Amino acid sequence: MSLQHLYLALLAGGLVVLVSVVATRVADRIGLPSLLLFLGLGVLLGEDAIGIQFDDARLAQSLGTAALAVILIEGGLTTRWADIRRSVAPASVLASLGVAISMAVTAVGAHLLVDLSWQLSLLVGATVSSTDAAAVFSVLRVLPIVKRTAGLLEAESGLNDAPSVILVLVLSETPFHLDAASLIWHLGYELAAGAIIGLVVARLGALALPRLALPASGLYPLATFALCVVAFAAAGAAQASGFLAAYLAALVLANSGLPHRAATRSFAEGLAQLAQIGLFVLLGLLVTPSQLPGQIVPAVVIGLVLLLVARPLSVLISLLPFRVPIREQAFISWAGLRGAVPIVLTTFAMVSDVPDSDRLLNIVFLLVAIYTLIQGPSLAPLARTLNLSPKEAAREIVVESAPLDVLDAELLAMTIPQGSKLNSVSILELRLPKPSIITMIIRDGQTFVPASDTQIRAGDELLIVTTRTLRDTTERRLRAVHRAGPLAHWLGETGRHR
Repeated sequence: MSLQHLYLALLAGGLVVLVSVVATRVADRIGLPSLLLFLGLGVLLGEDAIGIQFDDARLAQSLGTAALAVILIEGGLTTRWADIRRSVAPASVLASLGVAISMAVTAVGAHLLVDLSWQLSLLVGATVSSTDAAAVFSVLRVLPIVKRTAGLLEAESGLNDAPSVILVLVLSETPFHLDAASLIWHLGYELAAGAIIGLVVARLGALALPRLALPASGLYPLATFALCVVAFAAAGAAQASGFLAAYLAALVLANSGLPHRAATRSFAEGLAQLAQIGLFVLLGLLVTPSQLPGQIVPAVVIGLVLLLVARPLSVLISLLPFRVPIREQAFISWAGLRGAVPIVLTTFAMVSDVPDSDRLLNIVFLLVAIYTLIQGPSLAPLARTLNLSPKEAAREIVVESAPLDVLDAELLAMTIPQGSKLNSVSILELRLPKPSIITMIIRDGQTFVPASDTQIRAGDELLIVTTRTLRDTTERRLRAVHRAGPLAHWLGETGRHR
C-alpha cells in the first residue's frame, strides 16, 4: 500500500467514524437502535450502492471476533458486581440451558416452516439464540429498570456468547455429523477452561497492577484492557472459550479496586464504541442487498418462532428454580436483543463452506434488523407497563474526574418525580450516610448548592457524591424516603427493590 492509498483509507475511515458518531446522536433522539444505522451505512457503502466490494468472510470472521472481544471486555469493565451478584446463577442457566432450548425450538420451526436443511436450521437456531452484548449494554444502561432484571440481562448477554460460538463451530463441520457426546465434551471443556483462564489472569492482574508505579496514569487503563485481551487470546490458544475468559477477566478486574477506575471505564467505552461502529459497518458491507428481498419471509417466520415461542420457553424453563416473577420473565423474554453476534456467527459457517451459508447470512441479517427495529423502541414502554421502571431510582452518570477516582467516589443523579414523599423534605432530614452528600440541585433550569435546611421539591434533579461502598446504602435511603417520607425507617420501609 502506497502512502497515497494509506491517506485515502484513513480519510475514508475517519469520515465513516464521524458520520457514525453523529448517527448515534440522531438515533438516541429518535429512539432508533444505533446498530441499525451502522448496518445501513455498511449496506450503503456496499457493492449495490456506492460500490465498495467486500466478500471476504474469513476476514470478516477475524475482525468480527476481535471486535466482539472488545465489546465484551467493555461490558465486564463497566459492570458493578453488586448489580449482578444475585443474578449470576439464573443468568448462567439462561446462558447455557436457555441457549440450548432456544436453539432446538428455533431449529425445529425453521426446518418445518421454512424448509431449511437440518444443518442450516440448527445453525440458524444457534446463531440467534444468544442475546447480543453490545445491544443489551447500550439499551439497558440508559433504560431505568429494576436492578435485578437489568443485572440478569447484562450477565446473560456477557455469558451466552461462549456457548453459542461453540455450538456454531461444531454445527459448521462438513460433512455434517451431529455427535451429542462430542458436543457435550466441547462445551464442558471450553467453558470450564475459559472461565479458569479468565479468572487466573484477572487475579494476577489485580495483585500486580496496584503495586506498579507506572509513569503515567493513562497507562493503567491500557494495562487493564491489555490483561483482558491476554485472557481472551490465552484461552483461544488453549482451544477454550476466549469470550468467556475476556468477560470474566474484565468483570473481576473492574471490581478489584484498581486505581483510575473512571479512566479505565472511559477508555473501554471509547474502544467498544469504535469496535461497534467498525463491526456493524463491516457486516453491512458483507451482505448483498439485492439478495435480501427473497429472504424476508423466512427471516420474519423464524424471528416469530424465536420471539414468541423459543425465547419465552427458554426463559420459563431456565428461571423456574429461581422464582423470578412472571412480569420480569415477560420483560426478559422480550428484551433478548440480537445484534452483531448472530451475524458474525454466520461467517463461521461461510468459512467452513456449509451449503447455503450465504442464505444463512441473509436470513440472520434481516432477522436482526427487523426485530431490533421492533424490540428496541418498545422496551421502555414495556418496562413501564410491567412496573419495572421505578421513577425514584438514582442513575449513574459518567464521571472522569481524577479526584473522585482517587477518593473512590461516584457521582449520582436523581430526579424527584411528582407524588414523591421526598417533596418538602429538607437535606438534613434525608440523613444520608456520611460522607454521602447532595452537592447541587437543579431546579427550573437553575443550579444552586443546597444548605442543610433546603427543602427538596418535585421536579428537582439532585447531584449526589457518595463512595463506592456506600452507594447501595445511599440509594436505599433515597428510595425509602421517596416511598414513606423522612420517618421511613420507623415505618419499616428499607428502600429495597420490590
